[in-house]
Amino acid sequence: MELKSYQQNVIDSLEDYLDYVQKYNDLGKAFNQYWEDKIGPYNPIDGSGMEPYKNNIPKAAHVCVKVPTAGGKTFIAINALHSIFSAYDSSKPRMVIWLVPWSNLLQQTVNNLKDPEHPYRQKLNALFNNRVEIYQKEDLLQASNFNPTVIQEQISVVVMSFASLRAKNKEDRKVFEENGYLEAFESFYKNQKHLLDEVSPTALINVLRYLNPVLIVDESHNAESTLSVEMLRNLNPSFILDLTATPKQNSNIISLVPAIELKKENMVKLPVIVYNNHDKSEVINNALHLQRKLEILAEKEEKEGGKYIRPIVLFQAQPKINDDNTTFEKLKQHLLEVGIPENQIKIKTANIDELKDVDLMSKECEVRYIITINALKEGWDCPFAYILASLADKSSAVDVEQILGRVLRQPYVRKHKAYQLNLSYVLTASAKFNETLQNIVKGLQTAGFSERDYRKVDKMTEEDKTEVKNKPVESFLFPEQDESKENEVDFDKSKIQYKPIAGEEELDSNPALSEIDKMAFEQNQITERQIEEQEKEPVDEKIFIEMGDKVKRYKVKESYIPVVEDIVFPQFFLRVTPSDIFGTEEVRLNPEALLEGFKLSQEDSNIDFDKISSDLYKVDLEKSAKDDYRPSFTRIEDNLVKDPIAEYILAKPREKQVADIANELTSLMGNMYPIMDPEIKVYISRIIENLSQEQLRDILVRKWSYSDKIKAKIRQLSDAYAERQFMDLIKSKRILTKPTWKLPKEIVPGNLGSSIGNSLYEREGSMNGFEEEAIMQIGTSSNILFWHRNLERGKGYFINGFKAKHYPDFILQTKSGKTILLETKGGHLDNTDSAAKCRLGNEWERLAGDNFAYFMVFEKNEIEGAYSLDRAKELIGKM
Repeated sequence: MELKSYQQNVIDSLEDYLDYVQKYNDLGKAFNQYWEDKIGPYNPIDGSGMEPYKNNIPKAAHVCVKVPTAGGKTFIAINALHSIFSAYDSSKPRMVIWLVPWSNLLQQTVNNLKDPEHPYRQKLNALFNNRVEIYQKEDLLQASNFNPTVIQEQISVVVMSFASLRAKNKEDRKVFEENGYLEAFESFYKNQKHLLDEVSPTALINVLRYLNPVLIVDESHNAESTLSVEMLRNLNPSFILDLTATPKQNSNIISLVPAIELKKENMVKLPVIVYNNHDKSEVINNALHLQRKLEILAEKEEKEGGKYIRPIVLFQAQPKINDDNTTFEKLKQHLLEVGIPENQIKIKTANIDELKDVDLMSKECEVRYIITINALKEGWDCPFAYILASLADKSSAVDVEQILGRVLRQPYVRKHKAYQLNLSYVLTASAKFNETLQNIVKGLQTAGFSERDYRKVDKMTEEDKTEVKNKPVESFLFPEQDESKENEVDFDKSKIQYKPIAGEEELDSNPALSEIDKMAFEQNQITERQIEEQEKEPVDEKIFIEMGDKVKRYKVKESYIPVVEDIVFPQFFLRVTPSDIFGTEEVRLNPEALLEGFKLSQEDSNIDFDKISSDLYKVDLEKSAKDDYRPSFTRIEDNLVKDPIAEYILAKPREKQVADIANELTSLMGNMYPIMDPEIKVYISRIIENLSQEQLRDILVRKWSYSDKIKAKIRQLSDAYAERQFMDLIKSKRILTKPTWKLPKEIVPGNLGSSIGNSLYEREGSMNGFEEEAIMQIGTSSNILFWHRNLERGKGYFINGFKAKHYPDFILQTKSGKTILLETKGGHLDNTDSAAKCRLGNEWERLAGDNFAYFMVFEKNEIEGAYSLDRAKELIGKM
């Protein structure tokens, strides 16, 4: 199981933030600068920019990731652990406390992380070289395979509920009590500073505090109370990662996942089709018919090779104040009376749980109808749940937001052939339908989505609504005369005409189903077009849309708009022949195509390690000017480190040592797609298999330095191979350029540069000294119409050749209609990388046509194919 593209973007954002911490050695400054570079400085007057870092837990780095429901938060967190611990001193125990708000979510998380066949555990094993142990609170209290020696050799993950750390009852207080099983830890305490007042040194809470754990806080919006914040502080964490679809005001958000990304990856059933019926009888009737129709479509798809799906209806019953059983039991009785087999119906309320130990995804399971009130509001998921049918009294606004998120998850994370199976449905009978829609919006927002993600049909007449509005007043004044029995589940059985074996033709005669189906088709088409358009946008732009007014945008100057609309930038495309039937087609060139046939394991493995530098990282608690303590990611000297994991590895047989070190170094390198990890491991094994024992020890102590050196070598080899492939493909006429990219109408430059004449946008992005000098001299020349500071990291234009995403520094347009890409190089930059970019840019110019040009301009140390500033100014001035 690999990360989806949006999930990888979350991990990239986290690693970017960690790099900022390393650079600034201050959590708050790192966070503030991270966002300032992305979207500009915070302005408290207009609300633009990201609010400054909130030091919620003074001794911990505390950041938040916003991911909508069904976005794979758990898998993101697993990968995030690797990024976080890669920035730590490896002599520290890798202790993780995974906090969840509900008991059912706790057991689900434990089961998934423990199961060796589950993708979550498999990913953990891959990232941490199979040295993984999953605990529950009881395991730690009994010191079951939990001691100072064991935890040095592995990553230890204990899954706990919020409640178990709040000491509200006798069972939970055990965490704070003296514990003889944990006495072994006391002798490892270097000092007593971490101990809580009046709590035994052997109490589990003090052991956890000593270990400075990393906290994963799932559904973190449930951990914002004073009691919850105290709970987090009590754990003395070094790092806290919040995961939620709805971050609170005091969250330090480092990454947001737009809802459209989940739809694009087929993670969710969107949009939601909302159908307001005349009455509750119609809700039941149409829910039964819709379920049957969806199941017929699912059965057809399965016969044609699709996956098994059994669509489920969630009936949300009306609560009864005095007798909790009345409404849902009556509803069940009505379903039995219309012919629904009893084994297809389950009840799930606060007091009745007929879903316990039921595998709803199993083919052997018969359940198609679940009756609840709000017991499924959180911590429960079944991708087969398609229809939410609310049976609240029609005179009230329906509280569907309680459980709407339960029907959004897409079965098997794939697009289904029948479009109806890619959407979800809400059926209501509410006279206060507008209020109900607001509740649906709330539900979508709670799940991390928005009002853009639903479509509605209202079939209740104004007469029906007027009649309902009058009755509650009469009921209030004369309750003994109230015949409406609004809390009863009272249906008109004549309106429920349902056959459990109804065929497709019979179902098509239902006018409500026809209307729902028509809307589903139209909205599915609209969503597909939206996804096509969104795919053309850079990822950052989708995030910026999600952030709304926080993002400061700058427009194209009005006088340049007509010119900009006509400029389309070419990129490289590759002619491919997918089959003899379809002939040749052209696809955008990507690194994977250029590295086809690249065998890293067979490449040159000679690397000079003599000049390796020391750059180990650690997290330590350093005293700040405000006299508090906070973690700081800093470099330390090798001779100060004695890594117990290194000793553990070096005690193994030689073959195991090489394999473990190869795993360690590969995991530190991160994603080197399209070069796969197994290929990298084989290559690293070749490098280290003939090294001495002392050299292997040195690698383990300075593994960041070695991994960086090896990574640079791999990049050098792969870049050289890609360039050879690129030139061969050009020679064989298989690479061409096609116009694809246009300048956006608005940009988000982040930090702003100086105001210089002739700029394309109202304001341009920041520049260094030589960049500013170059654009002052060239961009303001008499023949230049406008210039633009090209933005990086997905915001601007890049050349997609053998150098991954080469973003030239500037785009210029001459008055004669020539478009120029300008790359500037100060004297401090590496010429090897620059030379490759220069060759790529010049090849792009050759294939792009007469109206495009590329210049690499050097301050000094000019290379072949590049120009001095004066010479470039002279040549561009003649264009």
